Amino acid sequence: MSLGTLDEVSGTISFLSDFGHRDEFVGVVHGVIARVAPDVRVIDITHGIDRGHVHAGAMALTRAVQFMPDGVFLAVVDPGVGGDRLAIAVRTPVGFFVGPDNGLLAPAIAMVGGADLAVSLEAEQFQLPSAGSTFHGRDIFAPAAAVLASGEAAITDLGPAVDLDAMTPLLLPLAEPAGNARVKAAVLWVDGFGNVQFNIAGEDLAALGLAPGDDVLVGIDVAEHRIEWGVSYGSVEEGEAVIHIDSSGQVALAVRGGSASDDFDIGTGDTVLVGRPDGGNRIEIRAVP
Repeated sequence: MSLGTLDEVSGTISFLSDFGHRDEFVGVVHGVIARVAPDVRVIDITHGIDRGHVHAGAMALTRAVQFMPDGVFLAVVDPGVGGDRLAIAVRTPVGFFVGPDNGLLAPAIAMVGGADLAVSLEAEQFQLPSAGSTFHGRDIFAPAAAVLASGEAAITDLGPAVDLDAMTPLLLPLAEPAGNARVKAAVLWVDGFGNVQFNIAGEDLAALGLAPGDDVLVGIDVAEHRIEWGVSYGSVEEGEAVIHIDSSGQVALAVRGGSASDDFDIGTGDTVLVGRPDGGNRIEIRAVP
């Protein structure tokens, strides 16, 4: 949809957090939004981000944002709540992002075309009074998202403008050439199935002279594995490992019927070597029953 002045949005809030579902936190945020703006729709992207894991939250928001309706994107992964970080709302070509200025919002904002205005959420009339400063998702972010989504307030009503260049970025690891038709890559994300996403794309493998159906060398710690580049999990037998292009367009490692993260003992932030193998046979990784 076209947002025009961007002060009129679709009446939808897409909500992501690390709150989980054991406690009442997600429901309370929904409740605040419903009381402030009862006609606004809330879509839950996920609340299963590891507690305080800003990088994981930023990556999830970036993967999801292109599939969400234009509107308001409310993201709360906030280990610095109550500290010096700003609470912000940011205007972009697809709507508004609301959350902490700790790098959580930055990659998604860049993906949708950048921002032309950001404000610090300081206007008390758009906040819930609270004796504590540990639940800004309820007290600050939810009311701001609700009034933006409903059109009850413009972003400039919520607080003073902040310097866009001073917003906290999220620094993502970059793959590095490692010689001999190989690159040193990093694990960006491990999903709930144990699939391991690297910070390289299919084009990077192609630039190394590899194509679907080829074996790919994956070096983890001191072990080097030859793993088929398949088009899907079904390209290999049950229990075998496969390199594939995932739904985000990134190179990923999976084990059909198992967990690549468990079987290869690898997690977010770990470094791997990826490239053309020099010799040897493809290994078979058996999933743990």
